Amino acid sequence: MSARTTGQVRVVGTGLLGTSIGLGLTSLDVDVVLDDVSPSTLALAVDYGAGRRAAEGDAPAIVVVAVPPDVVARVVAEELARFPEALVTDVASVKAGPLAALQAAGAPVARYLGSHPMAGRERSGPIAARADLFLGRPWVIAPHEASTAEQAVLLESLAFELGAIPVRLPAERHDDAVAVVSHAPQLVSSLLAARLVDAPDHATDLAGQGLRDTTRIAASDPALWVQILSANAARVLPVLSDLRDDLDALLGALADPAAPGAQRALADVLAAGNDGVARIPGKHGVDLRTTTLTVLIDDRPGQLARLLTEIGELGVNLEDMRLEHSPGAPIGIVEVSVLPEAAGGLEADLERRGWRVA
Repeated sequence: MSARTTGQVRVVGTGLLGTSIGLGLTSLDVDVVLDDVSPSTLALAVDYGAGRRAAEGDAPAIVVVAVPPDVVARVVAEELARFPEALVTDVASVKAGPLAALQAAGAPVARYLGSHPMAGRERSGPIAARADLFLGRPWVIAPHEASTAEQAVLLESLAFELGAIPVRLPAERHDDAVAVVSHAPQLVSSLLAARLVDAPDHATDLAGQGLRDTTRIAASDPALWVQILSANAARVLPVLSDLRDDLDALLGALADPAAPGAQRALADVLAAGNDGVARIPGKHGVDLRTTTLTVLIDDRPGQLARLLTEIGELGVNLEDMRLEHSPGAPIGIVEVSVLPEAAGGLEADLERRGWRVA
């Protein structure tokens, strides 16, 4: 496959995002130049095949700055000065702050266009990088008054190259959005997971998929998230303030569940949660109502693959799937989500083939 991105791409910062960008582009024969203040981190990224070291005469068409949020503006300014013909972008999770800092410093922002791939992992560093990290994920491009449509198209091509879905969104609107869908959820997940620190073993032994789902991102890097949250604090604060108000109302209802209106208050919270979840796009970008079947499988090699193969043979398309293990038992619990009209037939067909459907 030939790349649509032409010219050299320089990636500054070889952590998870920078190395993943390098891996994806080098797999398409794009000339990727890597740089990092840490020699060992740079060496790892080069060894993994994410690109090559900088050399005399390098002339990148695009510079991607993938450094921690607190140094983004400074590094972008340095790259703008060093490569006066290049378009410089960054992949930080906050966009308004770096743009304002560059404007205040008098940097040539006409060649700067911020962006943000909505992708990541709980692990960090080049060792966690993946060429397919951005596959199917939104990649925000944040145009501003001095940027051009041609620059946006250039970054959209790069995003498409990496399998992402480009979305144009001004910096302020981007930061408002991620406060709700990313930054506040990180804190809520961390607060919930922190309740487990002093929980007795008999409690954590009962943990199921619900707890894993709600605490998964609590394993994220604290040092990185301190920077992200500090940079977007003004927008995260009102989200958490509203959440606090909702919690106060919930505490009042739980303090006396038999009081008039308490049951209604609890029901309203749960119903609002249903409505919120329904707004999260499904795999086709729309709200799809699905039915979930729970299938028990033996915890041994090949069983999950056989189940998925047989569902395909039955002509049923999976909308989603979750896997967990039964504590203390050699059983895997597979939750498969399908369209409601397919659920009844699939359950019967799987049972006829010997599967245990709970």
